[in-house]
Amino acid sequence: MGIEVRVGMRFLLLFILFSLLSGCGKKGPLLYPDMLVPAAVTALTANQSGASVKIAFELPNKDMAGRSLRDLAGVSVFKRVESSLQQPDCPACTDDFRLFRKLYLDLPDATQIYGNKVVLLDGETRRNTAYSYYVVPFARDNSVGASSAPVRVRVTLQPLPPVLQVLPAPTEIKLEFVAIPPEEGSIVGYNLYRTAKNEPMPYLPLNKEPLTGTTYTDSGLERKTVYRYVARTVVRMPWGGVAESGASNEAEGALKEEE
Repeated sequence: MGIEVRVGMRFLLLFILFSLLSGCGKKGPLLYPDMLVPAAVTALTANQSGASVKIAFELPNKDMAGRSLRDLAGVSVFKRVESSLQQPDCPACTDDFRLFRKLYLDLPDATQIYGNKVVLLDGETRRNTAYSYYVVPFARDNSVGASSAPVRVRVTLQPLPPVLQVLPAPTEIKLEFVAIPPEEGSIVGYNLYRTAKNEPMPYLPLNKEPLTGTTYTDSGLERKTVYRYVARTVVRMPWGGVAESGASNEAEGALKEEE
């Protein structure tokens, strides 16, 4: 092979390498179609609340490629009813799950949405039965996103609700609750729920963590507004899970006028 040919081949290789390197910065990484779908929901939980199961999770804001997600349409919630309270042989298997609910974010539903957090209740439950759930998001073009890992909950004898009393003052409303000892498990604390009169009661409590005392002072309230409250006892069950009692008596209160 002549010198001219070898020099020409080297020049050609260098030209191709330079072209590839210069093109990488302009085109970006190759994205496969299965990376353009919504990422999985996060923080999925399922806990007994009265005789129901409260399911909560956070919606994704990225697709599988890590890009901002702008076309999320809703989620599908899948449910498995288990014949035994014991842990199943394959907790992660999803072949025997059935569609429980398909939620569209732009349509009214029994679901409640708090920013990026979705909360819904499953009232189709039976005592002494275990249930598992997982969630799959979908986009407006009906492309299906990544599945969450399943979560499991037991529905057993619901704890007894507390007794609630409201004590209004000029700048705050004080609430007192008295627990009735549960037949199973031990009391962790209380969850307190509030809404304005004639508004539906929220699924999320005022407190982020169970209240460990038996009183709560609610401040920052609007005058001439009547508020409704209910409390639920939070109990650590013998099998390790946490359950809410049914709702207490409903109590109303408003800020007292200055004397």
